[in-house]
Amino acid sequence: MLPFFFDSSMLLLIPAAIFAMWAQYRVKSTFGKYSSKPANSQYAGWEVARKLLDASNLKNVEIEKVPGELTDHYDPRAKVLRLSESTYWNRSISSYGVVAHEVGHALQDAREYFPLTLRNNFVPIAGFGSSAAFPLFFVGLLVSSGLLMDIGILFFAAAVLFHVITLPVELNASSQALLLLKQQNILSDQEIPLAKKVLNAAALTYVAAMAVSLLHLVRLLILRNRNED
Repeated sequence: MLPFFFDSSMLLLIPAAIFAMWAQYRVKSTFGKYSSKPANSQYAGWEVARKLLDASNLKNVEIEKVPGELTDHYDPRAKVLRLSESTYWNRSISSYGVVAHEVGHALQDAREYFPLTLRNNFVPIAGFGSSAAFPLFFVGLLVSSGLLMDIGILFFAAAVLFHVITLPVELNASSQALLLLKQQNILSDQEIPLAKKVLNAAALTYVAAMAVSLLHLVRLLILRNRNED
């Protein structure tokens, strides 16, 4: 096992791992900073969600509170916007940005935004690929089976593709969020740039996830190529 997990090709992953940790730090620090800055409009997070949904002709989308911090998400199957405890009652610029971002996903769903549809359909494939890829590749490496290694690489490539598809979906949702907040006068012209900082920090985590997965794929290809030598 040691040559597979601790060979020199692991050096490839170090920059991506550092970037991922920095991205997580940026999200927490930026969200924390603007969580303590109340928005001038003084709506609770759930009120912002309801106003934006109604203004977007999405009155059928319900709002639910869920436990945790930054566990906010839109469920396209149930047509439900789930807000975490940290944003549901919060009246800060951070919470407004997060809420509007999830409303952006609801809008994407209603408009049948192709990248979102593609990502949703790709979820089971990516989930299976990411869980099966490394065991298959490792077994192939142990028994010197190029076929098993190639199948493992293909499965992991599916997981990488999921991250590539996810990035434009998230960036578009953030763009929709800022537009909605401005159009509905939820945030002022002075507050919009602050919400943008929150959303940009969140976007970094998706960029980092894509970078880590791409470098993992490169590492698998390097190990596969070595096995042929």
